[in-house]
Amino acid sequence: MNLLPVLPLLIPLVTALACLLAWGRRSAQRSLGVAGAAALLGAAMALLRTVSRTGIVAVQIGNWPAPFGITLVADLFSAIMVTVTGVIALVVAVYSLAAMDARREVFGYYPLLHLLLLGVCGAFLTGDLFNLYVWFEVMLIASFVLLALGGERPQLEGAIKYVTLNLMSSALFLAAVGVLYGTAGTLNMADLAVKLRASAAPGLVTTLAVLFLVAFGVKAAIFPLFFWLPAAYHTPPVAVSAVFAGLLTKVGVYVMIRVFTLLFVQDVGYTHQIILVVSGLTMVTGVLGAVAQNEFRRVLSFHIISQIGYMILGLGLFTPAALAGSIFYIVHHIMVKTNLFLVSGAAYRLRGTFELKSLGGLYREAPALSILFLIPALSLAGMPPLSGFFAKLALVKAGMERGEYIIVAAALGVGLLTLFSMTKIWAEAFWKPGEASGAGAAPGSWAWIIGPITALALVTVVLGLVGQPFFALARRAAEQLLNPAAYIQAVLGGPPR
Repeated sequence: MNLLPVLPLLIPLVTALACLLAWGRRSAQRSLGVAGAAALLGAAMALLRTVSRTGIVAVQIGNWPAPFGITLVADLFSAIMVTVTGVIALVVAVYSLAAMDARREVFGYYPLLHLLLLGVCGAFLTGDLFNLYVWFEVMLIASFVLLALGGERPQLEGAIKYVTLNLMSSALFLAAVGVLYGTAGTLNMADLAVKLRASAAPGLVTTLAVLFLVAFGVKAAIFPLFFWLPAAYHTPPVAVSAVFAGLLTKVGVYVMIRVFTLLFVQDVGYTHQIILVVSGLTMVTGVLGAVAQNEFRRVLSFHIISQIGYMILGLGLFTPAALAGSIFYIVHHIMVKTNLFLVSGAAYRLRGTFELKSLGGLYREAPALSILFLIPALSLAGMPPLSGFFAKLALVKAGMERGEYIIVAAALGVGLLTLFSMTKIWAEAFWKPGEASGAGAAPGSWAWIIGPITALALVTVVLGLVGQPFFALARRAAEQLLNPAAYIQAVLGGPPR
């Protein structure tokens, strides 16, 4: 049995258990948390290297053959997502050494962080829908406790909104899974792909597709199902906000791309046109919300919503170039959005507030931090030669090739508004005069804050300046998604289908 797809699940699980065994010993949990994140990144990179060289890897847990057993599948798309998860896990674990308060660390921050990573990796690697539901619940439990850890009133309010809407989404997802099982007699995604294509009830399949779109749309925070996100993401400590902003909604986007390329492709003209319209509305409403905000993390939270629109735009266009653009966009956005939240935490360290009106003078006090803000901010807005420019260019070009000029215009307009809102943060927090609050970080801990921010900024620059190999990898991943015969064969065995 190839253990590579198992390791991204085994490592966070073992790390979480080890941290629990070290309960009450803060230094041991900190060391275990960083070591576990580094090991996850190493295992993810080995998995990506193997999948890139040898093709899709499928593992049947307990040697139960598909579709009866539990299947883990790693194709290029899932391997890329697991690798990006490893990167975010490591930088956030290191950042947490300086940013997380002792009380939260002692009361389970690191076990919960790795439990969350376990759920994220499980969702990326699972080969059947019921286990996808289980991994979503693992993520939901860990993220709810991380949101509420600390017990402050805004946190509890945000956590309740977050968990309520996500539980409704899970209930809808489970109901759709039940109907799908009653229809096809299987929940293995490769087996479903074969059976749904031969279904004698295409209308029922299309109805199920819409149900799954709503269920996953809540988790991905698409229009009009995103209201839980800006109410929750600005309330926990910055390290938690950063990992949520970077990874959680992307799991919803990943699953949407997975099921709407593998399972629900019977009526692309209907289902994917809905996704295309929703992507435009998500972009526009998200960025308008960001423009109206005056709190650092709330601006960034609304930007998550608008950027989700770009990510599902490629799915709506449904061409290899567009899907490659979406995959590249997801990777770019995870890096820059996590980094922007980490920068907001550094600004809070220096000024003691997230309110833009109360910030100011950061450029003069911390010019290096200001440059490290500009890199992900300009990349998010799509300025060349950073990664966001090439990600948006790929999607705009794909939209022009499909003749979807309205959505292209929306994407370009949202890019301008994103630049405007990033300029607002720059003008208020960094450029205008301000006075130091005296709440700065100690020099020793400052290195743990600046180090991860610098690393993610370098990744953003590399993705832009030498992005062709990464885009070529995204293109191969997109072609795998649109030609699922190899995926089905890797899971079910037998001749190509």
